[in-house]
Amino acid sequence: MGDEPVMATNDDASECKRGAVQLGYWQDSYISSFVRHIEKRAPEINRGYFARVKGMERFIQKFLSKAGSLAQIVNFGAGYDTLYWRLKEEGIHISNYVEIDFPNVTSNKCYMIKRNKELLQIIHDQDGEIKFSSTDLHAGNYHCIGVDMRNLALLETKLQQAEVNYSSPTLFLAECVLVYIENDCVNRLLQWIASKFKTALFVNYEMCNINDTFGDVMLGNLRARGCNLAGISSCKNVETQKERFQLNGWLGTKAWDMVQIYYNLPACERQRIEKIEFLDEQELLIQLFQHYCICIGWLGEEFQEVNFEEC
Repeated sequence: MGDEPVMATNDDASECKRGAVQLGYWQDSYISSFVRHIEKRAPEINRGYFARVKGMERFIQKFLSKAGSLAQIVNFGAGYDTLYWRLKEEGIHISNYVEIDFPNVTSNKCYMIKRNKELLQIIHDQDGEIKFSSTDLHAGNYHCIGVDMRNLALLETKLQQAEVNYSSPTLFLAECVLVYIENDCVNRLLQWIASKFKTALFVNYEMCNINDTFGDVMLGNLRARGCNLAGISSCKNVETQKERFQLNGWLGTKAWDMVQIYYNLPACERQRIEKIEFLDEQELLIQLFQHYCICIGWLGEEFQEVNFEEC
């Protein structure tokens, strides 16, 4: 079956996000350009995606507030993510933005961008041209590149084509990506980043606390879809998530489960979204939150004070 079921998780996550946006959980003017199909999800799934999106956003904002216009973002397993367009819409300037995914996924994304006037106008640099290949797109400071992250040599070549600057403060993002990659490959990737980049923040959203009945059901559902959970041993708990960074040359690491993340979001926002849909079983939502986390690792001292709690 290969990597096709893992690629299909992008469609599933993108459809979930589009559905939650349509219901009013958060705003995203661009996701409908990439995702046409919407399937109704259970309220706890929508709240889970709300916590995921807002949790990642909080770390992105904290990174940008420290890095300023020199900021560089590398989005692993980006799929149909719209962050670049949303940052542009907010008037936030960064030096470079790179999306990485399987070539099959990036070829679809490049095709959709190519056919969408609004998306094209936003990535177009007045002084530069837009370069398309079947799987890659380069336009000004936006780059969408197709590469298997397990192939580190090719990944390095592709990042050079995307004009990645190893001296710039760099944010690495990954949402449910590393769990599908063999631990040896993840270790090599994290070691390579630590050896190349002077100052960086890695923000990883992923499952944790999987060694219980709820975790068994979660993993069973993914395996039934054909997903190879090659990196699942690092998802045992938040400590094993942190070990990825501790053992691979990163200066420090912290982690929070999604219960902590959700209840650290502004109370007014939580109260707003909790009125969107009636949730019958609060306990199910808490169980879901207990089985996902955000783990960060940093290089250099610039990001060691980054925390999830409000400024």
